Amino acid sequence: MPALRAPGIALPSLTRRQALGAAPSVLAEVLQDPVNLALWQRRLPAHIADFGALLLSLNQPLADSLSLELADDEAEPNLRGLASGFSDLEGYDGFIADVSWLVSAFACLLGARRVGLRLRVLDKAMCPRFHVDHVPVRLITTYAGVGSQWLKEGVMDRRQLGQAQAEPDAGESIEQMACGEVALLKGEKWHGNEGFGLIHRSPQPAPGERRLILTLDWLG
Repeated sequence: MPALRAPGIALPSLTRRQALGAAPSVLAEVLQDPVNLALWQRRLPAHIADFGALLLSLNQPLADSLSLELADDEAEPNLRGLASGFSDLEGYDGFIADVSWLVSAFACLLGARRVGLRLRVLDKAMCPRFHVDHVPVRLITTYAGVGSQWLKEGVMDRRQLGQAQAEPDAGESIEQMACGEVALLKGEKWHGNEGFGLIHRSPQPAPGERRLILTLDWLG
């Protein structure tokens, strides 16, 4: 993982910020020391959004995991088998192309050679409490359903993470990612970001609703 600051130089507390933008180039902001979230505020192309909605409407389970080797910067990631049970749905090829682009962009930005991919349909919050990830950086995007929630720095006492009574009430203090937006969340294992991993949680879908969520992890 990158050494993004000189050893022994401590950043002042509460200097972390989030970078949001409508262009994919905003994702590169996560490489800056003070940034613990880069959020590309994109809108999904209609054919991909329709694919996600159609997949959820079938009410079938999906929990795919891939470990992708990306030795060649120009090589396309091998997504063979990803959501293969839904390959006959209209929009599948466009969906796979979008995931492929995200994997390639993620790997290129970080210089990653191995990427862990998870694609899941969820009907409940996997991580319902506000927490930080003990990884260098993670990509999260929701293709259908409600997006993940996060907090700006200072909204919650980090010493109280995991404690329900310490969490802010729903409202203006809780930020919500929109469906289709792409987030890079800096975690506790990013060098220089110790103690400043982005605080976030999975949303609780309404009764009868589900989510189609993709996550990418930097494995090496």
